[in-house]
Amino acid sequence: MLSDINDRAQEIFRLVVDSYLTTGEPVGSRTLSKLLGQGQVSSLSPASIRNVMADLEDMGLLYAPHTSAGRLPTETGLRFFVDALMEVNTLQASEKHSIENLKNSSNIDTLFAETGKLVAGLSGGAAIIATPKLDRAVRQIQFVAIGEGRTLAILVFADGSVENRMMQLPADLPPASLVSAGNYLNARLAGHTLSHARKTILEDIKTNRTELDTLSASVVEQGLAIADQETGQFFVRGAAKLLEDVKAIEDLESIQKLIDLLDQQETMARLLEAAETGQGVRIYIGSENRLFRHAGLSMVVAPARGRDQSVVGAIGVIGPTRLNYGRVVPIVDYTSQVIAKLLG
Repeated sequence: MLSDINDRAQEIFRLVVDSYLTTGEPVGSRTLSKLLGQGQVSSLSPASIRNVMADLEDMGLLYAPHTSAGRLPTETGLRFFVDALMEVNTLQASEKHSIENLKNSSNIDTLFAETGKLVAGLSGGAAIIATPKLDRAVRQIQFVAIGEGRTLAILVFADGSVENRMMQLPADLPPASLVSAGNYLNARLAGHTLSHARKTILEDIKTNRTELDTLSASVVEQGLAIADQETGQFFVRGAAKLLEDVKAIEDLESIQKLIDLLDQQETMARLLEAAETGQGVRIYIGSENRLFRHAGLSMVVAPARGRDQSVVGAIGVIGPTRLNYGRVVPIVDYTSQVIAKLLG
């Protein structure tokens, strides 16, 4: 498409998009005529500019929101701008320093929560961070009875993180059964992931190839089930920023629906899916993203990959379609690289 647009039309189109990204408002031919006189392209009369904009409309790049109003870029136009004309900003040294100062933690969720806060602050948009279900190696598991048939399963993972899960077991279960179940699991789980050991352990119990009594075997089965409940984490930081721009989005109800959507587990899965489709930063504009297509929003997202190139998280920014893509892209890109190094 770039070859079909001459330099004059490209400059007019760029000015329309730049104005939209800055103000969210349509821009008219008289304003464009003045702006052209300040740039590298010679000034044109408003009538000539209207003719060029009409051609750009015919190409599906611009549209007029109202009769006799100025022009705005369509989603197709924004996609063309991002792919062919956008200039990506260079991060300032202070911004790089802030991102590089992210500290790894024994708990990956803490790291991603802090990352979301930082990205939201730097980008001025709402930051979204997702971590998939992690099949982590288990160092130790312990069962502690806390009364009234409730038992606490304490999971210590090889990465040093600790998680507690509640279990409901018979109130008259002997303490010895908890100890026996814990010892049995620790001998077989230590250093292995749950997916690696789970099938073998359950098969041994099913065929009675264990020294466990019936009660202890029941604890082991429930312990494996409760340990396998990890579903990944989803963090949203700066969601209130979406409500600050309702004038440009012109649909408060859609934004509210989006904020409600961000509370759903399915959103995390779709975000990870979007990140996994490419190696680097992906930009989804408006309806291109099935997750946000009803809200007039765009998303910039990048995967964070571990040492084996598997996706260990997704880092993104959502905002109105007039998101400052040239600024957001390097923030998301550099942050994903730093996170990959920390996790690697």
